[in-house]
Amino acid sequence: MSDQGTAEEDKSGSLMSHLVELRDRVVRMMLAILVIFLSLFYWANEIYVYLAEPLTKHLPEGSTMVAIDVASPFLTPFKLVLMLSVFLAMPVILHQLWAFVAPGLYSSEKRIAGPLLVSSIILFYAGMAFAYYVVFPLVFGFFTSIGPEMVAISTDIGRYLDFVLALFFGFGLAFEVPIATIILVAVGLTTPKKLSEMRPYVIVGAFILGMLLTPPDVISQVLLAVPVWILFEGGVIASAIIFREKLEQAEADELSDDENLTGDDDYQPLSDEELDAELDRAEAAESDTKPEPGP
Repeated sequence: MSDQGTAEEDKSGSLMSHLVELRDRVVRMMLAILVIFLSLFYWANEIYVYLAEPLTKHLPEGSTMVAIDVASPFLTPFKLVLMLSVFLAMPVILHQLWAFVAPGLYSSEKRIAGPLLVSSIILFYAGMAFAYYVVFPLVFGFFTSIGPEMVAISTDIGRYLDFVLALFFGFGLAFEVPIATIILVAVGLTTPKKLSEMRPYVIVGAFILGMLLTPPDVISQVLLAVPVWILFEGGVIASAIIFREKLEQAEADELSDDENLTGDDDYQPLSDEELDAELDRAEAAESDTKPEPGP
């Protein structure tokens, strides 16, 4: 009983220590977000002006953005800076999560998890930059040019922020496709060869993903689907290079198993004539071994 009680106390103490460590790391994440937020809040209006520039430069002369709600002039820049703080603090957040789970990983898992973590951050930022510098000018230029002439374009600042945040998140998430591809190969769920064979389905899926993650227009859908396809191809190539030795060993083992099942590689099946001759010899041998009937 004493040994069992000691084991339960050790287990309880270990759980509490993990919870305390998790609490400390969450506090550090929140502090990182708070520090960035306080550093940027003074320039909240300037940051919003910069964010709205892809739209405002395409507005007709004399048109401006509007604030429908009374508190929007304050709350919208506040929300923008808060979300921006979370995005900028992502390296700290992921580092704290990594430090929490790393002790439970094998050394081989740590070697691949570290680069994947850094790559995921870079790709997420790359997706946001692609959305701002490539997608926004094309989308807003298209939207502001097709409206009827008697309609005055005056976009609400809150709705514009929600629109661009959705695009940022969609493109940032879509640019994680290479990481997802590498993870699927790493855990053995698929191989680069099988992924290459699924290319037509991936292309269709990329356009469906673009339809779900972007506003209902063809331009943004295509601008998301094409990079996803290209990134998928990059993930296939990267996984083939990273896990080359593992894939070659798995292919060799599979070939060896096939050889063991089939036997000698020089085996050739009998022809019809040879098979008939063998049957005749078997029948003759059987007739010779039969005893003669008695008197």
